[in-house]
Amino acid sequence: MEPIPRSALLLGLAGLFPFAWGAATALSPALATWAGAWVGPLFLGTYVSLTYGTVILSFMSGVLWGFATKAEGQEATIGYCLSVIPALWAFFMVNGDPADAAVNLATGFAALVLLDWHFWKMGTAPDWWMRLRLLLTAFVLLCLSVPIFG
Repeated sequence: MEPIPRSALLLGLAGLFPFAWGAATALSPALATWAGAWVGPLFLGTYVSLTYGTVILSFMSGVLWGFATKAEGQEATIGYCLSVIPALWAFFMVNGDPADAAVNLATGFAALVLLDWHFWKMGTAPDWWMRLRLLLTAFVLLCLSVPIFG
């Protein structure tokens, strides 16, 4: 079993910070008030979680597109079609009531694991990919549970 490259793991973990920050500032009004003196409301609570989550879901479409470029013929065509789903999902489904938007965003991240698995099974994603994606996705879903259930 090939280990997750250190740089991919560290950068993936660092990318979780905005999700953790959003959950923390949503759960702690005192932290949000303190941080609000330093950063604007766009960087606090549910708003930062939804905004950053939308960006990351769209970013993952690009990653999947890259995996599709490693395929050929009909597999590549299917891969390209599948790769745009996360970005389109984020665009059309992450809006409106914050709790509903968080449910839709969490659904997008959960479904993304299935797309990751497809590309991994096809052999276009690295051997270590699913271990990294499952780790990161579990944390993202935990953080997104705050605006859903909070």
